[in-house]
Amino acid sequence: MQFTPRKTDALFDLLHPIVSGLNMTLVETAVARRKESVHIKIVVYKDGVVGIDDCSRVHRAVAPRLDLAFPKEDYSVEVSSPGIERLFKDASEFALFIGRGVRCYRTDISDWTGGVLKSADETRIALENEQGMILLEYGVIAKAKLDKSYEVYSRE
Repeated sequence: MQFTPRKTDALFDLLHPIVSGLNMTLVETAVARRKESVHIKIVVYKDGVVGIDDCSRVHRAVAPRLDLAFPKEDYSVEVSSPGIERLFKDASEFALFIGRGVRCYRTDISDWTGGVLKSADETRIALENEQGMILLEYGVIAKAKLDKSYEVYSRE
C-alpha cells in the first residue's frame, strides 16, 4: 500500500469546512454522473457512532453549497459513515482512524495482522494487539480495513 497525500479535489475542499464545523471528519467525496443527473457520495467520520441524525445534519448543511456547485443540475446526495469494515483506499486514511481496530493483509507473511491503530505517519503504522506493539511499513501492507473486533485490545 502506498501513502499518497490527498489529491486536490474541489468538492472535498468545498465541503470539508462545513463537515468540520459539525465536529466530524470528511473522509471521502465522490461524484458519479448519470444520464441526466449527478450522484454525490459523502463519507463522514467522528469518534463514536455516525448515526442517521449525523448524516441528516451533514446533508442539510452541505445542500446550499451543492446547489451552488451544481447549478441547474438534478443531483442526489448520499451521506454515510465509513462502515464497520471500511476497506482503506490509500495509506493516508490510517491517520483518520487512530484508536480504531484495523486489520492489514501483509505481503511479508501472507497473512492478516490486526490491532488497535496507535499511530500513523507517512511511512508506517503502529498497531497494538495481544502480542504487544507491531510496527508495519506501508510497503508490506497489501490491503487494510477497519475491524471492530480488535478494539478490545486498547490499553489506554
